[in-house]
Amino acid sequence: MNPIRILLADDHEVVRLGIRALLQQHSTMQVVGEASNGEEAVQKALSIRPDVVVMDIRMPGMSGVDACREIVTQLPETRVVMLTTYAEDELLFSAIRAGATGYVLKRIGSNELIHTIESVARGESALDPTLTAAVFREVMQTEKTREASVFSELSMQELRVLSLISDGLTNREIAGRLFLGEGTVRNYVSSILSKLGLSNRAEAAAFAVQHHVKDHATFD
Repeated sequence: MNPIRILLADDHEVVRLGIRALLQQHSTMQVVGEASNGEEAVQKALSIRPDVVVMDIRMPGMSGVDACREIVTQLPETRVVMLTTYAEDELLFSAIRAGATGYVLKRIGSNELIHTIESVARGESALDPTLTAAVFREVMQTEKTREASVFSELSMQELRVLSLISDGLTNREIAGRLFLGEGTVRNYVSSILSKLGLSNRAEAAAFAVQHHVKDHATFD
């Protein structure tokens, strides 16, 4: 089996030397180049075409994130593992959006770093366990934002009516709950169906449940 060909990119020479020394202890790893900044990392990646780039996220000039984006755009088969000293959510998501398939803290243990490189070389993703919670928070927030946009054309009163439709209430029951006239509720229902492009109450109820209307409708 051919060794994993690795390019190291970090503006601190001592860090590169340390990682190189670690990787050279493993016959499955081969350091094929080093870079001290983002521009050099891109140039050497295009020249060497490594399997994996292990790159510091903060470097002078072109950042690790920008270098990552450039590398994976031009070399889609090359995987990038981002190294960082601090667990910063925004940097994490910037790196993920740039195409990094691994993101680890520099305090990671030697065995964990080897495992990360092996994983990304196989086409898997690897994330430092301390950062997993941040990813889940971002995913949940993105989902809530997406759901909210689905109901963006509805007023709060229409959201309340839709929420009660999803509970199976009739127009009369909704009118009683919201202290409205039954005719007013009928108008709200027609408006809701029109705005959401739905045909009937059953569709509206299913749509409301699917998009978690309860998380968006408030009853004062």
